[in-house]
Amino acid sequence: MVDRSVIRPIAICAFVHNGRVLVGEGYDSIKQETYHRPVGGALSFGETSREAVIREIREELGVEMRDLRLLEVIENIFSCEGVTAHEIVFAYHARFRDDRLYSRPMLRGCEARAGAFAAVWRDLDDRSDLPPLHPEGLEDLLKPLCH
Repeated sequence: MVDRSVIRPIAICAFVHNGRVLVGEGYDSIKQETYHRPVGGALSFGETSREAVIREIREELGVEMRDLRLLEVIENIFSCEGVTAHEIVFAYHARFRDDRLYSRPMLRGCEARAGAFAAVWRDLDDRSDLPPLHPEGLEDLLKPLCH
């Protein structure tokens, strides 16, 4: 269980290809809302955000990346499951070392607390009824990477 009384530093990685970003799906049962977020997770004590995002991608997706770069640090205060949370999000962009991964419709992942999940490609230009992309402001950072 995440201690919601402290500010939690996390690192996420956006893999963008052909106008799409790879995301995991979450669900807030209180809001009855599905949401999307790039893959990543919490920093461990003594670990840099760069080290954390490399570790998280290896652990959760079992893949290697290249051309890793920090896009921005986002302060994210939000409510999930009826509890207010506060994160400092190190938002990275990278490419897969294996370009064949871009042709897969989804990648199977495993998260320590939540178990198995599917990471899927989300169209950044689609304005239909897609779930919100978290953290807020990330979509604007990713749009220039699409062109």
